[in-house]
Amino acid sequence: MKNMKLTMNNTQLLLNHKQNHVYIKIAICLLVIWFTYHFYSSASIQFSSVIVADGDHKLPPPLPPANPTLFDQFPVNNTGIPQGSLECDIFTGEWVRDQAGPRYTNNSCNTIEHHQNCMTNGRPDSDYIYWRWSPFGCELPAFDAKLFLHYMRNKSMAVIRFPGIMCSHCFAFSHRLVEEAIEVYHDEEYRSKRWFFGSYNFTLSVIWSPFLLKADIFEDNDGHSSGAIELHLDELDSVWVNEFTNFNYIMISGGKWFLKTAVYYENNTLIGCHSCNKENVTEIAFNYAYRKAIRAVLDFITKSVMNTSGPNNQSSEPKKRAQFKDSQKPKLEGFCVYTFFRTTTPDHFENGEWNTGGYCNRTGPFKSGEVNMRDVDKTMRDVELEEFENAKELMNGSVLRLFDTTRLSLLRPDGHPGPYRAFHPFDGKDRNAKVQNDCLHWCLPGPIDSWNDLMMNLLLQG
Repeated sequence: MKNMKLTMNNTQLLLNHKQNHVYIKIAICLLVIWFTYHFYSSASIQFSSVIVADGDHKLPPPLPPANPTLFDQFPVNNTGIPQGSLECDIFTGEWVRDQAGPRYTNNSCNTIEHHQNCMTNGRPDSDYIYWRWSPFGCELPAFDAKLFLHYMRNKSMAVIRFPGIMCSHCFAFSHRLVEEAIEVYHDEEYRSKRWFFGSYNFTLSVIWSPFLLKADIFEDNDGHSSGAIELHLDELDSVWVNEFTNFNYIMISGGKWFLKTAVYYENNTLIGCHSCNKENVTEIAFNYAYRKAIRAVLDFITKSVMNTSGPNNQSSEPKKRAQFKDSQKPKLEGFCVYTFFRTTTPDHFENGEWNTGGYCNRTGPFKSGEVNMRDVDKTMRDVELEEFENAKELMNGSVLRLFDTTRLSLLRPDGHPGPYRAFHPFDGKDRNAKVQNDCLHWCLPGPIDSWNDLMMNLLLQG
């Protein structure tokens, strides 16, 4: 009887111990949740409504760590700012098989633009949608829309530049959210758009500004030009500058439009041109204009941060940078815009360019060492990293983050529409018929969906 009583007491103690252990675990979980909520609440900024996105998908199970490999002849990110998670550079890795496939389809998303709707347009292969980006040394969770929306309630986000690539990001982003978006604005040519998610008071915008600078463009929606672009290298595009304070988060980038024939102006005076072949007009390499544009953009953003970030930046002497007209000087007292600066994405035209018969018919990703960047992409990337480095020296680096999509994009020649930018391009034609190929923009669903996973990681890492 005494032994039985002792056994019962021991059992009761054991149960109490286990119960206390459970309570401790619950308390720790609640504490972690509170810290997370407190961190993002303290980072919240009041704004005027402007952007939107939603998704409801569980995180995938943990994956085994990838084996590191080297990227031959590839300029690495040496800006000195840790990108992504604290454990690794999330932008260095490889594409691995993902049997789960995309989290949306061309049938479940009705906002995919026709030139990116590769499945509807008759692309016969589908292997390109069964890959995901896997960083070396850490796991990259899939985009969690509910978690994202929890922290983005009452906020706004904009994607600024040429929507051919960046709008892909917006569409891929909005497809994965948990509520259908309402389009509340579009410009006359449907290049700039805005969606609103009422349940979260969250707005997502695309602003079309192909040069980020003031530009007079003389071409139609199919890219047919009637004259050289007139580009003002010392004046930012008011289309996005005037909206800048409407956003809490911005994704901004340069791009391939700087390779087009253009006439350059400074102080409203002609200084030269790129590929214009005009007599008595100085030929200027495109990277001169590209550097001027990136520098002016980052300088505008940096000065807006320095005006609002308090004493941490008051002790340093600002470097001499781009000069703005009075109407474009940042006036952002009490407001701060968190900016992702996206690097260039190489195209994959082979045996020609878009207008000389180039094509992209590969059906799987490259492995490291199988492809090198072209000189033009290296030049653009060098400019981006150098100007980003200069900009982050003027600030804490906490509100300007590098979104380095170059490497992961370089490895995906299979992700472009190719001939399937048009609806069933070979109907009534021979399979070898010459048709227009698009090897710059991306199929949706497709590789660009991984950008949302990367952005989510950067947001969670603060």
